[in-house]
Amino acid sequence: MSQEEAPDTSHVDPGTVGVATLALGALGVVFGDIGTSPLYALRTVFTADAHAVHTGPTEVYGVISLVFWAIMLVVSVKYVSFVMRADNGGEGGIMALTALIQTTKLKGRRAKATLVLLGIVGASLFYGDGMITPAISVLSAVEGLKVPAPGVEHLILPITVVVLVMLFAIQRFGTGAVGRLFGPVMALWFAVLAVAGGREVLRHPQIVKALSPSYAITFLFEHGGVAFIALGSVALAVTGAEALYADMGHFGRAPIRRAWFLGAFPALTLNYMGQGSLILRSPKAVADPFFLLVPEWGQIPMVLLATVATVIASQAVISGAFSVTRQAVQLGFLPRMAIRHTSHEEVGQVYAPAINWGLCVAVVALVLAFGSSARLASAYGVAVTGTFVLNTILFLAVARLLWRKPRWMIAVGAAVFLVVELTLFAANLTKIPEGGWLPLAIALAAFAILTTWEKGRGIVTEKRRQEEGDLHAFVTKLHEMDPPVHRAPGTAIFLSPGIDTTPLAMRENVEHNHVLHESAIIVSIETMRVPYVAQDERLEIDDLGYSDDGISHVVARFGFQDEPNVPEVLRLADKQGLERAIDIDGASYFLSRITIVAADGAEMSRWRKKLFLALAHNATDPAEYFALPVQRVVTMGAQIPL
Repeated sequence: MSQEEAPDTSHVDPGTVGVATLALGALGVVFGDIGTSPLYALRTVFTADAHAVHTGPTEVYGVISLVFWAIMLVVSVKYVSFVMRADNGGEGGIMALTALIQTTKLKGRRAKATLVLLGIVGASLFYGDGMITPAISVLSAVEGLKVPAPGVEHLILPITVVVLVMLFAIQRFGTGAVGRLFGPVMALWFAVLAVAGGREVLRHPQIVKALSPSYAITFLFEHGGVAFIALGSVALAVTGAEALYADMGHFGRAPIRRAWFLGAFPALTLNYMGQGSLILRSPKAVADPFFLLVPEWGQIPMVLLATVATVIASQAVISGAFSVTRQAVQLGFLPRMAIRHTSHEEVGQVYAPAINWGLCVAVVALVLAFGSSARLASAYGVAVTGTFVLNTILFLAVARLLWRKPRWMIAVGAAVFLVVELTLFAANLTKIPEGGWLPLAIALAAFAILTTWEKGRGIVTEKRRQEEGDLHAFVTKLHEMDPPVHRAPGTAIFLSPGIDTTPLAMRENVEHNHVLHESAIIVSIETMRVPYVAQDERLEIDDLGYSDDGISHVVARFGFQDEPNVPEVLRLADKQGLERAIDIDGASYFLSRITIVAADGAEMSRWRKKLFLALAHNATDPAEYFALPVQRVVTMGAQIPL
């Protein structure tokens, strides 16, 4: 599908939820991070130790121009106008792009494997950003309390920890509820940004000239190394752009676009220009240009509003982490884990308890370890800009391989986006010795988990297939047994991971217990490379070559955003033509519980085996994951060496 033809496939019912309502929610959830960047981005540029930019007209106009065009190219043009068209059934984020890549036809397997690997690296970097953003946002917010109340400095860390725990605690109520709570606050926040900045722009209207890219180019060429270092701080103005894309499934493309172009983008532009105008008029304002834009009588209320807004800034990456995690689970890069829907109207709104509380612990640890937002700022930006680069590479691959865009167009996109983002990434690499190593270390750990699970799962699946044997051969042998196997009354449901192999629980029941229920339904779950599968494409029913013997095979297809509810699948299969009516409410469910044991072998290194076993041990119970009635689940064990 071409870029121009790509429809908005968000799963919002416009009769139930208005675009305006979703846009308001998007303001609260999606734009919190990028919306609070004016608090510290310009201040960091002009006050950085040893690399501070001077406050002359050339420098100020150049920095404002850099900030504006970074936001314009990275957020408005790349993400909002182009990348959000590369949705996978309404879902966004770098894992959605990875799923699209997996559907492409490339001549070389290595090329596709490389692109998928880049997607995994990008998702890993996103987790690194997801831990730092809440830490620096909330800590900088609470530190703002020192302005009206200097005596509370010793309480900053305890207050920060309490606020963080409360923030993660409300996630279980869902993105929609959080958005409705945060949306009006952020609408007020952006309105105040616009008014504060616009007021100063009216006093110095010449600052509007900074919107010309010529000032940015001149600044870069005339100031060399200082300008390059400054780009590391300029990148702070676009943090949150990848979360914007990852959160697309929570609200839909149209609400996010409207909220951006009609609200967030104009307000940010006015505020950055206002700060630039203030610095030109009063160079001492570099100490805190954001708060000094506000009249003295409004500074205390502004500190309080900023405190709330920076807490909200954490929401974009938290909800984005839920989306990326769910896609990673369904695509086979993470073990099964509990993921809950939190909205009846918007399918993409989910909550992952394990990720939520894991992030909470990590973020609190970062706050206590670093102790101040200034120290955390040195770690901020590397993961964000790295994700930008990888996202662009995958997006251009999708545009070429799926949309069949001409090579010259891909080359232009690469020249524009990659040059900008690689420059921002390179500038942020200078922060590595001062703390930039942290998000890279987090990303490395996430990468090890994602790749280890994907590789180990493939090895175990192949060994399990060998143990299970061919399904059709087993059913044929079953009918040739003499004496025939005893058929017990009732219905048995056997879950099978493959569509061609025999469930181990079924084989064990026949070979050791010499019994099989009168109605035996084998259910194989197949996860497709799309977010959602339509009901009329959900099932494939097969009698395995023997009609009216009570044995049927049901292949249930789910998208990576669907909930794999097996009882609902069986009810649908019963309506669509199973050879015998089955008692779903009284059926027994047979699971093959596989115990993976470490063994000698060169398939995986020792540390990877230990990591895989730990992940497998903590995977969600399949009965819970597939929504089975636990009181009617029978588990039969088997061992697989790894």
